Amino acid sequence: MGPRQSTPPAVLVCGEIRTCLLPARQALDLRSAARLLGLRPGERVLLSERPGRYARSPTILTGVDCPVPSADGARVRAVGTVAAHAALTEGRVLQTSAHCRLPGTGPDRRRPWGEYLVRPGLVEPLGRLPHEAVARGVLDGPRHGDLDVGLIADGLLTRVLRHPLLDQRPPFRSRPTRLRWAALPAAPGEGPSLERFTLAEDELRTVRLRVPETIPVSDLALLCDDLALHDWLLTTVARMLDCLRPGTSTAEDAGAVVRTLRPAVDHLLHLWMPGARVTRELAALWDPLEERPGFTRQWQALVQRIRDQLALHAVPAAHRDVAPGP
Repeated sequence: MGPRQSTPPAVLVCGEIRTCLLPARQALDLRSAARLLGLRPGERVLLSERPGRYARSPTILTGVDCPVPSADGARVRAVGTVAAHAALTEGRVLQTSAHCRLPGTGPDRRRPWGEYLVRPGLVEPLGRLPHEAVARGVLDGPRHGDLDVGLIADGLLTRVLRHPLLDQRPPFRSRPTRLRWAALPAAPGEGPSLERFTLAEDELRTVRLRVPETIPVSDLALLCDDLALHDWLLTTVARMLDCLRPGTSTAEDAGAVVRTLRPAVDHLLHLWMPGARVTRELAALWDPLEERPGFTRQWQALVQRIRDQLALHAVPAAHRDVAPGP
C-alpha cells in the first residue's frame, strides 16, 4: 500500500466518496474548475484534458483523535490525519473523497501533533489494530464518535457546493451516492483483487479490496473514485428511464419523454470511460464488475433504450397509431 520510508506499513486503507451532479446550469470549463477546486491558496489544481476534462483539488488534511470502528466491539483509539480531495469530471460530475491508512501497531501514548502532520493521511492506533474487525466495522458504518471519513468527505462537499461560481440550477434532478471502501493487504505474491462490491440502502455502495503493500494509496483512492463515478452514472441514467411511462403516444407524452432523456444525452452519455484514469496494475480490478454484474453491458443497454425512446418519439403520433393492414 505504498508506505514511505519511516512510515509504518499499513494493514488497512479505508475511504468514502460522495458523487453528485454539479449544481450549475452549464458545465464548467477547466479554468472555472480550477477556481472551484482551488481549496488551498498557493497550491495548484491538477488539470487534464485527455481522455476528458478532469480537475482535482490539492489534498486537504483533517486531524482526528477518536476510536476506530470495529465489528467485534473493540475500542481502539487512533490519532492522525485523514486526506481528502475534490474532483470534477467533464465540468459536470463532482466528487469529494476522504481516505486514510492505518498501520498494524502504534505507540502506547499519543505523539505530539507535529509528528502526525509530517505523515499525511496516516491514522495511527494506540497499541495494536485488529485490522480485519476494523475493516468490517468501516464497511458496516461507524458508530457515533468513531472515526468517520464519510463525514470529512461530506464536509468538503458542502464547502465546494457553497462556491459563488455555482448558480444552483442543475440541468436535471439527480441524487448523490456514497461509496465506502476498505482495502486489506493481499497475500504474499498475489496481485490486487476486488473481493466484494455491494449495493446497500440509502444510495450507499461498499467495496472490499485486497492489494499488495507496494500499491500507492493515492492510486487506490483514484480507483475507488472511478468506481464511484461510473456507479453514479449507471444509477442516474437508470432512474431517468424509470421515470418514463410505457406506451405513451400523444404529442404531450412524447415531449415529456424527450425532456426527461435529453439531459442524459447532453450531459452524461459521453462520460462512460471505466478505468481511464486508473493505473495499469489496478485497472484489472474492473474485470470482475464487467463480468458480473456487468457494468458496461448494463450501460450499453441503458444507452440503447434511450436511443430507442428518442427515435420512437421522433415519429409523429399519427404514424405510430396507425393499425397494421390486413
